[in-house]
Amino acid sequence: MAGAQWLLFMFANTVVIPVSVGSALHMDAVQIAGFMQRSFLLTGLVCLLQVLFGHGLPLLEGPSGVWWGVVLSVIAGAREAGISLATAGGSLETGIALSGLSIMALGALGMGRVLRKWFTPVATSVFLILLATELISIFFRGMLGLTEGPQIALPTAALSCMLVVVVLVVNVKGSRAIRNFAILIGIVLGWVVYRLGMYPAQPTVAAPFYSLGTLFAWGPLAWQWGIVITAVLTGLINASNTVATLESVEPLLGVRPTDAMYRRSFLVTGFATLLSGLFGVVPYAPYTSSIGFLRGTQIYDRLPFAIGAALFALLGLWGRAGAFFSTLPVSVGDAVLLVAYLQLFGSALQKIGGISFTVRSIYRIALPTLLGIAVFTTPPAAFLSLPEAVRSFLGNGLLVGVAVAVVLENGIKWNALIDSE
Repeated sequence: MAGAQWLLFMFANTVVIPVSVGSALHMDAVQIAGFMQRSFLLTGLVCLLQVLFGHGLPLLEGPSGVWWGVVLSVIAGAREAGISLATAGGSLETGIALSGLSIMALGALGMGRVLRKWFTPVATSVFLILLATELISIFFRGMLGLTEGPQIALPTAALSCMLVVVVLVVNVKGSRAIRNFAILIGIVLGWVVYRLGMYPAQPTVAAPFYSLGTLFAWGPLAWQWGIVITAVLTGLINASNTVATLESVEPLLGVRPTDAMYRRSFLVTGFATLLSGLFGVVPYAPYTSSIGFLRGTQIYDRLPFAIGAALFALLGLWGRAGAFFSTLPVSVGDAVLLVAYLQLFGSALQKIGGISFTVRSIYRIALPTLLGIAVFTTPPAAFLSLPEAVRSFLGNGLLVGVAVAVVLENGIKWNALIDSE
């Protein structure tokens, strides 16, 4: 039963991502079904690798929110720039594979302690705020039906708003056991209402079994400089997820992360990222939300986690399951996840709790955060005048903000500045 709980948690955090990215890449129903199966299978296998050979902790290693946001924004920017979806997808695959090799190299060289130094609590807080901003913006547009057309689709928007209220009520008023599955409750409720009362799903065909081994599903390998560089840098920034999650789990499990744990964790995450580039799935990172799940269930053993991961991998081998789950409405998933990712803001505030800010030191968080948000709100077409090699990077508010935060945190001695005041 504990393994089944982990299975449901993995499913709730994974199922929306293939649908949203597949829709952005204009995949058909069979291709999205294959995408879904590969995501389930690879997620289950990567979780098993982490708990058996990586950091050894029961933490979901799933498709990363950082990568998810960057992939969607790169695809949107490519459309604005007139780059074909096949070229954008192929360039993303190239960059993702290269970033996987980079992360594995970081792990082999024991660079975890360097990342821990670079990503101070303030830099991590900026990262979480901007990640929440990017993802919430994506979810909000999907809730309103703006992914299907230029105007708000009123029935879709009404259902989405109802789901937001339901999931919020479950999270705020529900018991601890029910709160753990607020995402799943919202998905099931919204899916049923959407398909039975609004837009019936068309008959679907399961993806053939060999689609599990489809290489470069987002398009043939390509090299668009800006997209490749953006992907490599995203992989390095995403590595901070490992640092943040392993440090956050220490008070709960009483396990202090060692350099060896970081090394093994980076090797597994890098390998998973390399596979993501080869097979066309969103790359991986440890989920900080796993800590909330562990607190709720009070089950800290590794065996239930391993059982859930194995079951999830087996689910990925079932073609009919992929076809069925590919009919999940994007707007329903976006509405439910909008509530779930609000927690990122709370995590950001916890990171900077106890840090003093003065008239001068406030710049360490205000400048990168507000600069990143300013980039988010700038139309993608505005960046077309920039050189191709830097366009995708400078047009992404998350990457710009985090890069500025890391430079400020490691280039200025803020504690001495505060003391001098």
